[in-house]
Amino acid sequence: MPYNTTAIPPRKEVTGQTQLPLTRVKKIVAQDQDIQICSNNAAFVITLATEMFVQYLAEQAQEKTKLERKPRRNIQYKDIANAVAHQDNLEFLEDVVPKTTSYKDVKGKAAAARTRVKGEKSGAAAAAAAAADAERGGEGAMPNGKKHKATNGTHSSPANGIQRSRILSSDSGDPNAQLEAEAELARRGGSGEDVNMTG
Repeated sequence: MPYNTTAIPPRKEVTGQTQLPLTRVKKIVAQDQDIQICSNNAAFVITLATEMFVQYLAEQAQEKTKLERKPRRNIQYKDIANAVAHQDNLEFLEDVVPKTTSYKDVKGKAAAARTRVKGEKSGAAAAAAAAADAERGGEGAMPNGKKHKATNGTHSSPANGIQRSRILSSDSGDPNAQLEAEAELARRGGSGEDVNMTG
């Protein structure tokens, strides 16, 4: 027996009833130590605002679903994450609703971060760092030892001829020079990576 997947239309007129349970909202508000007492009217308005927010979030996720190559009727987590990532007014939810990444990517980035902290490259960590560098389009070799293929018949040059290791070195004496070098790199179209400012 198929499920009823027809959308419930939003209310047009005010009925004095909420879709979310009012007592549960009052319990959530009571968890805050700063709030001593919450009136029924305040809890009612909070509940209505929450309903409107959830409806807006669902509408934005549905818009992202419609833009896919093969549109679906059901909204999935990835649609909500895409809506949060692409809507400026939902930007505050980026930490709560992050985009999903595969376990392989997370493991590779963690290994690359560990090798950067240790300052040494060994075995699998070096391969993971090279894989992460390859995903970013870096000049390093791939984990199997082969060079990257040229794109459109040209080889990529390191940041328009500027060596990034010279610009982004953490042992430079003057932080202002490093900031100026980073600004110059950004003007030339370099990558938007963070710069290590400790040193």
